Amino acid sequence: MPDEETQQPDDLNEPAETSGELAVSDGSADQEGGEKAAEAAKPQAAPSRSRRERAGGRSGRGGAAVAELEPPTEPPPPPRLYEQFKTEIVPAMMREFNYSNPMQVPRLQKIVLNIGVGEALTNGRAMEAAGQDLTVISGQKPIITRARRSIAGFKIRQGNAIGTAVTLRGARMYHFLDRLVNTALPRIRDFRGLARRGLDGRGNFSIGIREQIIFPEIDYNQIDKIRGLQVTITTTAKNDAEAIRLLELYGMPFIKDTAEA
Repeated sequence: MPDEETQQPDDLNEPAETSGELAVSDGSADQEGGEKAAEAAKPQAAPSRSRRERAGGRSGRGGAAVAELEPPTEPPPPPRLYEQFKTEIVPAMMREFNYSNPMQVPRLQKIVLNIGVGEALTNGRAMEAAGQDLTVISGQKPIITRARRSIAGFKIRQGNAIGTAVTLRGARMYHFLDRLVNTALPRIRDFRGLARRGLDGRGNFSIGIREQIIFPEIDYNQIDKIRGLQVTITTTAKNDAEAIRLLELYGMPFIKDTAEA
């Protein structure tokens, strides 16, 4: 009996312990279920947060890009040759030709660059290549010139594309003349000066350039063929003497009259 009495409490406590164990196991199961539910919920919330962060990052980068693309507050400097015209050429021309008004001094009106592409009738890519070269040289997109009439001897019909040209005015005109006089012309092979016969008697001067590679903007490895171009400088001069003196003051290297004769 004493043994049974002593064993009874042990037997009675066993269910309580097991029930506690079950309770603990139930609690752990609930915790595991909650953790699983939380883990299952995390991947769903993560993409939304990442999208917000990405959107915020993009907006931030976009704002910085907009800030970088803002136009400059200071205007670009004027062309160097235009400043030289106002400060040096105008007083010199007024003294030499006895002008009474500074507005009588001849000035540059425009510069026309022209490339004739006769091979465009048989080679479709020639016109595109010539246009790219002229764009790089002038900094302006050229136009395509077309035949005004049909010529049977040259196998040309009216409307055929036969060349490309560009007209420069304002700041681009002065920038191109500066590069032509100080950079391009000295790179011509065996260059000894420009002949004065390029004048037409009305103040306009034309130059024929055999190779477009004299301009440093042209990459020799990127061109398909050596092409020539014609440069026509139009001024407001009334005669050749005024036009010659104006271009000489700009730095145009003409051959002397004695050397040409």
